[in-house]
Amino acid sequence: MKVQIDIKDQYDETVVTIQAKDWTEEISELVKRIKSPMTKRLVGVQDERSVLLEPSDIDYVYAENRKVYASMNRQSIELKMKLYEIEDLLIPHQFMRFSKSVIGNVEQIARFELSFNGNLCVHFKTGSKEYVSRSYVAQLKQKLIWGDSKDGE
Repeated sequence: MKVQIDIKDQYDETVVTIQAKDWTEEISELVKRIKSPMTKRLVGVQDERSVLLEPSDIDYVYAENRKVYASMNRQSIELKMKLYEIEDLLIPHQFMRFSKSVIGNVEQIARFELSFNGNLCVHFKTGSKEYVSRSYVAQLKQKLIWGDSKDGE
């Protein structure tokens, strides 16, 4: 993939043009990342109080019993948003889908182990752990090894 940037005083607004032979998953992710706003903080609810959460402090976000929670330092804080809405906000902060009900912070991963069923058990720096379903394992390994690019550039 080539990246060309042209900065001149004559431009009034930023325009992003993507030229490609075919629509790919990489292009889809790039468009999603460009369009998603860069969120500074999320608002959670703990003990009936609103709490500001820094995305970098969150290990993972998960859905359980029709509610969504952020896991930080082995405690869960409820978020009053849908999981897919939070995913869109957190993608620029190095979060990615781990399973149908979990979005994980790749920057907080300390290590991982392969389970007997093909899933990954991810251990976070805080000591908590979560599982990555088989359909997301290859994508996670790619992101851990190469970052966002497919070829290491």
